[in-house]
Amino acid sequence: MRIIVTGAAGLVGQNLVPMLVREGHRVVAIDRNRNIGLLRRLNPSVECIQADVSQPGEWQDAFKGASMVIQMHAQIAADASSKFVQSNVEGVKNIIALCKKHKIRNLIHISSSVVVSVAEDDYTRTKRAGEQLVKASRIPHTILRPPLMYGCFDSKHLGWITRFMEKMPVVPVPGDGKYIRQPLYVNDLCRVIVALTRRKPGNKTYDVIGKERIPYIDLLRIIAKTRGWTRLFLPLPLPLFGLMLRTYSLVTRKTVFTPDQMKALTAGDMFQVDPWDKEFNVKYTPFREAIWETWHGPNAKYAKEMASPH
Repeated sequence: MRIIVTGAAGLVGQNLVPMLVREGHRVVAIDRNRNIGLLRRLNPSVECIQADVSQPGEWQDAFKGASMVIQMHAQIAADASSKFVQSNVEGVKNIIALCKKHKIRNLIHISSSVVVSVAEDDYTRTKRAGEQLVKASRIPHTILRPPLMYGCFDSKHLGWITRFMEKMPVVPVPGDGKYIRQPLYVNDLCRVIVALTRRKPGNKTYDVIGKERIPYIDLLRIIAKTRGWTRLFLPLPLPLFGLMLRTYSLVTRKTVFTPDQMKALTAGDMFQVDPWDKEFNVKYTPFREAIWETWHGPNAKYAKEMASPH
């Protein structure tokens, strides 16, 4: 099939696109981020387009003749509410309009577990709105809600903290670090998406959540042990941790976590775990095994080339 993938240069796309190619599909990858160059270099058979899907442009012509759209683009962090609306709402509207125009009868929409979390911020509100647009569109679709993800090509979250830990013997942790996370290995989500390409869409929503409940500080300890590092993890009160982040951002001119992201991280959500592994015949990869694979897999040497999306 001819498959359009938006947001293709991020963590999921960099891992998903090669899987789709191995399945024999013709992939058109669209992303506004400069990491699209890395995707193009590693996947020369893929048509790569650098464009912002929230804005009209020549990229829209690529939808002609497509059989399926995998919609993954999203604004995760920003300094203004309008940026979340532009990508997570207006961008979704544009994709829906193109699916209708070209009679594309299969839309896979990658949402987020935040839509059912206790968080209440611009990202959460716009992701909820994006879901509702897809459901109301009458386009045959599937919605997937993954949680915190990790794996090769992760330029933020656990990927960023791993690179920080590589350089620093003392690692600050927001709060007490005991809040539970249910992380998902990105390749598990990709395998679910590949399984969906073989199905007719049933207008269903799946919470694709990691099957382990691990305190955040233990995630960091497992990462350090896997890499053979001895590190001191220093829990800090949230106000002090926030001040440290702001100072870091001023010095480096890089935003690591926004205040909203820190609140979401420490919120302590406990998500229902659907039997997605049985539904899609995808074997769940335990965190310890997946972390080892992340740093020893064939593409690990390229992962550091990923630029931060912030």
